[in-house]
Amino acid sequence: MEPRHGFAMNGRFLTQDLTGVQRYAWNVARHLNDRLERLNTSAPILAPSHAADPHLSAMPLVDFGRVGGHAWEQFALPARWRGNLLNLCNTAPAIKARQVVCIHDANVFIRPESYSTSFRLYYRFLQTVIVRRSLQVTSVSADSAAQIARHLPLKASQIIVLPNGHEHALAWQPDRAKAAPAIVSGRRGGPERPFVLALGSRAPHKNLQLIMDIAPRLGESGIDVIVVGGSAKIYSDDGLSGGDNVLFTGRIDDDDLAFLLERALCLLFPSWTEGFGLPIVEAMARGCPVISSDRASMPEVCGDAALMAAPDDPSAWIGHVEALRQSQQLRSELTAAGRQRINQFSWRTTAQAYADLIVL
Repeated sequence: MEPRHGFAMNGRFLTQDLTGVQRYAWNVARHLNDRLERLNTSAPILAPSHAADPHLSAMPLVDFGRVGGHAWEQFALPARWRGNLLNLCNTAPAIKARQVVCIHDANVFIRPESYSTSFRLYYRFLQTVIVRRSLQVTSVSADSAAQIARHLPLKASQIIVLPNGHEHALAWQPDRAKAAPAIVSGRRGGPERPFVLALGSRAPHKNLQLIMDIAPRLGESGIDVIVVGGSAKIYSDDGLSGGDNVLFTGRIDDDDLAFLLERALCLLFPSWTEGFGLPIVEAMARGCPVISSDRASMPEVCGDAALMAAPDDPSAWIGHVEALRQSQQLRSELTAAGRQRINQFSWRTTAQAYADLIVL
């Protein structure tokens, strides 16, 4: 089963909901596939039975096993594959040494309240083991690498930073949006009433509570808040609720997200911590101004292409929103800066770096 270069990708992500971590794996796989095609070679994606097939010509899906989830990853996967293994979603087989592992953040250590007890205990134990045994550990930002090194047994200098990219967001097609037009037009204030957008789960470290706190003030100014996304079972219960001008959409597809981003006054991204902050570059790719938290990886990702505010300073967030509403010039400047900024984050570059690491 092993091709001549002897590496495979851990495809457990193909059985999971598409969040930022899984989107990273999907996009690296697509661009790594392009690299393998040019080399006229291949590498399999190994996944639990009934995984979604990405239909990559140089990375064929090989699904197997009677179990799924962590049990498949820890037992079935290493029993089936002896060559080098690329793992892009925080975990990997504990008993395997010939592997590259991407750990996206140290949130289970620095924001444990965001996760269920069983999840954070498992991740803390497993990641401690795999960083000691793996050929190479990567992460998605320099800040994340520094945080990981504070909590796991390796140095930040030993972690290679391979960030998220932006190209996938350019392929979204807002003219194919199905749910978003009704979301925008169905609000009480009508389709012309301005709105700000927030993305992500309701995990406490995402700090959506700040947006709920400023929503009444925004409402007084005639601005709605649309929150896209939902909670995953790994997170603790958030109990989040909003006022009359707050709309929770739940999960929507990418074309709908593009529709909203292109019409929003701005994206609000108030997280306390992030490994990277993929919605920031997605918003910039779609021409949406960004107001971001000034903590963790966010300044590293935003550069000077966003307005920044402390995640515990509601008045600063309100002030930034009002400034964007009142100044078309400011919105245009941020849009232009964002489109320039995203060129620093490329899936193609990241996939090439993984190809260089894993083909050993």
